[in-house]
Amino acid sequence: MTLSRAGRAFFKSAAAALALPLIAADPVFFATQLYPVLESAQCRTCHATDGVASGTRLRFPARDAGQNAIQAFGFSLSPLIDRAAPSNSVLLNKPTKRMSHTGGERIPPGSPQESVLREWVNQLASTPEDALSAALRRLRDSATASKPNQLVRRLTHSQYDNTVRDLLGDYSRPAQRFPPEDYVDGFKNQLSHQGMPPLLVDSYSAAAEKLALNAFRAGDVNGLIPCKPVSAADARCRDQFVRTFGLRAFRRPLRDSEFQRYTAAFSAQAKASGKFLEGARAVVEAMLQSPKFLFHMEAGADGRSSGYAIASRLSYLLWDTMPDKALLEAAERGELGAAAARESAARRMLDNPRTVQSLDEFFNQWLRFDRVLNASKERRRFPEFSPEMAAEMVEETRRLLQHLVSTGGNFMELFTAEYGFLSSDLATLYKLPAPPGQFELTKFPPGARRAGLLGQGSFLAATAGPQDTSPTARGIFVREQLLCQHVPPPPANVNTTLAELADDKPLTRRQRMIAHAVNPACASCHRLMDPIGFGLENFDAIGRWREKENVTLRSKNVDLPLETGGEIAGIPQSSFSDAKQLGRVLAASPVCQECIVRQIFRYAYGRMETSSDQETIHRLFVKFRDSGFHFKDLLIALVREPEFLSGLDDNGKVARERR
Repeated sequence: MTLSRAGRAFFKSAAAALALPLIAADPVFFATQLYPVLESAQCRTCHATDGVASGTRLRFPARDAGQNAIQAFGFSLSPLIDRAAPSNSVLLNKPTKRMSHTGGERIPPGSPQESVLREWVNQLASTPEDALSAALRRLRDSATASKPNQLVRRLTHSQYDNTVRDLLGDYSRPAQRFPPEDYVDGFKNQLSHQGMPPLLVDSYSAAAEKLALNAFRAGDVNGLIPCKPVSAADARCRDQFVRTFGLRAFRRPLRDSEFQRYTAAFSAQAKASGKFLEGARAVVEAMLQSPKFLFHMEAGADGRSSGYAIASRLSYLLWDTMPDKALLEAAERGELGAAAARESAARRMLDNPRTVQSLDEFFNQWLRFDRVLNASKERRRFPEFSPEMAAEMVEETRRLLQHLVSTGGNFMELFTAEYGFLSSDLATLYKLPAPPGQFELTKFPPGARRAGLLGQGSFLAATAGPQDTSPTARGIFVREQLLCQHVPPPPANVNTTLAELADDKPLTRRQRMIAHAVNPACASCHRLMDPIGFGLENFDAIGRWREKENVTLRSKNVDLPLETGGEIAGIPQSSFSDAKQLGRVLAASPVCQECIVRQIFRYAYGRMETSSDQETIHRLFVKFRDSGFHFKDLLIALVREPEFLSGLDDNGKVARERR
């Protein structure tokens, strides 16, 4: 597979435009000859940002990467070359499986594809390292110069409810009755899927009408009118109300055309009813249906709007709601463009209880608490499990997360904590000592097999079926949520049903799943997931510890011994046999540590990271690691990044702050 003549000419012209130094390694050769070979060999499946080999030195750029990013990728393979003996290079011998390779043979030895790979290895080996570094730097700088614009984002349902609470003093949470939000790339706020279907538009309209009516049903009880009107037609008080409420509702000052439109609507309603508050109600209802209220992080054209957009970005990230007075005043003074000012604002905000609600929302989506809250378990087998217990499982995890954030602890203790925040029912379920009080910190006794998230019901019950455990589901959760590695869906028409149990040959779930390892259509993916879940088989479908698996046959029930050895393919020295050991593996893994950075990045920006974001991700990871994995320090680093300003200049172009 090679590019057409036109395609090769395109890459050559691009390289010439960058005035790359004359070196032996030809980036056009890589982009037009070898890159298609690697793609055809499906090397990207594992060696991508979200692949199971994302922690290695070989990582593909995004699928939509431009020519500069592709050529830079070719040069970035230099560390995989043995300059003294190119034939011994890892880049040559792993995909041909001359060396042990988790992904198996991808390029047949002696094939034309290997000849292309060998040619690139020789080119890299014959190019001085300093020349390669200079060319790589220039290509990466050019690729980074085209980062994606930050688009306008719609308020999520939680942001909508929190905003009307703080704007109107209304605690009715109307968004709970809106059409449900979908999870996309792990979160509900990904801008690529934030459409406005008719049913949602209708919901916004109905909510706006009800909220505006309730705001003034008993008079101005929430102090929305900043003055005392002398009549229904009091223009001075009308203008003051429209401007002050508009500033808070739109999170920026009204433009002249907007001000005129809303004062006209106010006057018409006030005149028809003879009541000042009816005019105010009409303005509130109209503003709550405006895109300027329903969307945020917008760029404006008045020279000051960027500051207000930054204020909204800070507020909806750290508080999950609208900016407060202090943040809007900082925006008005034009202070928030400076990294130090954003840090100062963020530190003030992180000391506010609203941060707890915002981080709860992030953790709720990242760790998919909805799965345990909506879980159904077989009643006769698990009589202890109920919606109330599911809520307690979520609360246990939430309390641990809040503890790690608020105390400035090492966030990687999420996986290793030998303590928990238990209710009395959970302590009974886990066979641990009763807590001193409901959800108070309880240290586990020596020898306890539980530690951190992976020993909690919120994870164990959510990743199991109504009756049995699911090693595959547990493995997928670890891969996708904790390692940021995408697991492809099963091929079409593959039979995923396990073999039926026979009375004369009872098998554990692990033994029945051996078919995944021997079926070629299943093995490549299941060997990445199932061994993780196998190491957690001592925990049943609601998270109870068990020494044996109870198997129901046609004529009897039998208890079978469990084999609980597991591993994470792609992570060195990752063998384990219980949740405590797995937690230690993850806590020490740079892949897991960086995944936490990636998850908050995706949530903060409402999109998946791209190849041009890798430097930003790496800087954030280094600061997170060097802080001792303090989560608040990660948030501070995030808002200080130049990327935090992208998309906020007045011309709609990507803006960057100079460090």
